[in-house]
Amino acid sequence: MTLIFFIKLLLAHLTGDFLLQPNKWVAHKNLHKINSKFLYCHILIHAGLVIIVLELHFKYWLGMMLIVFTHFIIDLTKIYLQKETNRRFLFIADQIMHIGFLLIMTQMYFPFSTFNFPLNINSVILFVTAVILVTNVAAVVIQVFIARWDSRTEPNEKQSEGLEKAGFYIGILERLLVFSFIVLNHWEGVGFLLAAKSIFRFGDLSKSKDRKLTEYILIGTLLSFGFAMAVALLYLNIKQWII
Repeated sequence: MTLIFFIKLLLAHLTGDFLLQPNKWVAHKNLHKINSKFLYCHILIHAGLVIIVLELHFKYWLGMMLIVFTHFIIDLTKIYLQKETNRRFLFIADQIMHIGFLLIMTQMYFPFSTFNFPLNINSVILFVTAVILVTNVAAVVIQVFIARWDSRTEPNEKQSEGLEKAGFYIGILERLLVFSFIVLNHWEGVGFLLAAKSIFRFGDLSKSKDRKLTEYILIGTLLSFGFAMAVALLYLNIKQWII
């Protein structure tokens, strides 16, 4: 019960922080800080999600209040401390602290020495959590890490306009495919996908006179594939425990 209780809390956190928090909310919070209405909307969504995943069991009311309160304090502190130079560090610290408090709440109600893993609903919750990790969570994490190299267009060349947010959705689809191939034990599919992407990207890279663009695409691709592979392997290992 310990692990699945934590995974439920993690699912609520990932959904609230990545899936149900638009970029305009983040920008508004960074601009208006404590006066941002979206800061409070974000916290209310987290509170609702925690109540839902815990199936309205209000015996956990103290833990729920602690999660909501600490989430507000951590987010607010991050907003006031955040600068362009420490953005990546604060992002990592923010997520570590959030997850740390989820572990504390799990320990409050289910000491880590007890293990009891039911099957059906727990497997579904684990799968949904893994999917969110390889889609929206991975997209945000990769964007944070490669943002420093995002000014990759050549100053004297006009680049053709691409589809709006196409890269975002391509990344999600490729990570879902990598995740699926590994879960189904078809590692050859991962190699095929990587080769196919390289072929499609060859035109862009061969026409580009900027080495930075090639390196930028390579870093993004390796991060994307690596993230999906890590989540898939972690999913398979945890699934063995709860079956």
